[in-house]
Amino acid sequence: MEIKRLEKQEKVPLELLLLADPSKIIVEDYVAKGECFIAENEEQTIGVYVLLPTRPQTVEIVNVAVAEDYQGKGIGKLLVSHAIRVAKTQGYKTIEIGTGNSSIGQLALYQKCGFRIVSIDHNYFIKHYSEEIYENGIQCIDMIRLSQDL
Repeated sequence: MEIKRLEKQEKVPLELLLLADPSKIIVEDYVAKGECFIAENEEQTIGVYVLLPTRPQTVEIVNVAVAEDYQGKGIGKLLVSHAIRVAKTQGYKTIEIGTGNSSIGQLALYQKCGFRIVSIDHNYFIKHYSEEIYENGIQCIDMIRLSQDL
């Protein structure tokens, strides 16, 4: 498996990004402003993440997605670890990530990767998404924000 940065002219794996964020409009907006990285296995895109500068010396991982057939194999952890290394190399001092209150597996993963919960953006998914989102039998309502000093 190889993780590489997508060049601006390369096709973004939108269908994969939509696994982690159901809003095509929101995904296209942050992809246009950020850097997209893909994980490839035998020339097949199996994972993706997007890094988005948010404030001076701060970058956010705004999407991490792994193809369904490859989930549960440690690829998400490899992507997050890669994002942390890229952010350090690029001189950022802080990396952030957010996920839904219903994203139990993602919350565990991010904390295993060294992120700490710093805040809750109440009603985020109610305000910004027109359709209700459910994961693990729980309605996704609040954005849990996590951060890590680099």
